[in-house]
Amino acid sequence: MAPKRENISSGSKFEAAYGYSRAVRVGDTLYISGTIGMDYAKGEMSEDPIEQLHQVIENFKLPLEKAGAKLTDIVQITTYVSAPEIFTTVGPEMGKIFADTLPVNAALVVDFPVPGVKVEIAAVAVIGCGD
Repeated sequence: MAPKRENISSGSKFEAAYGYSRAVRVGDTLYISGTIGMDYAKGEMSEDPIEQLHQVIENFKLPLEKAGAKLTDIVQITTYVSAPEIFTTVGPEMGKIFADTLPVNAALVVDFPVPGVKVEIAAVAVIGCGD
C-alpha cells in the first residue's frame, strides 16, 4: 500500500488561486514548494538578498513543524536567484545555515513573476533523518 499524502497549507491566498500546497508529505518525505523571502505576517519583503534568504528559512518552519520535521532533515534544496551575483552573495550564508547537514543543491538564475524577489528555495526533507 502506498503511503498516504498530506497537503500542508500556509493559508496563503496564492495556494488556492494557483492550485498548489506549501508542502506535501508522503510517508517520511516532505516536499516544500518554492519559498520566497516574504514576511507574510507583515506583508513585506526586504530588498537585501541575505535578509530574503533568512526569511525563506523562517518560512520553512511552518511546513517543517506541521510535518514533524526540522531544518536538519532537509536533504535537497533548489535555489533560484535573480542574477548570478545574488548566488555569490547568498551562497556563503547558505553554507553557514546548512553547514551541519550539507543537502544537495541545484542553483538556477531565473526571472521571478513577483517584483523584488531575489531568492527562492524549494526543499525536500526526510523526516527524522537529521537526528
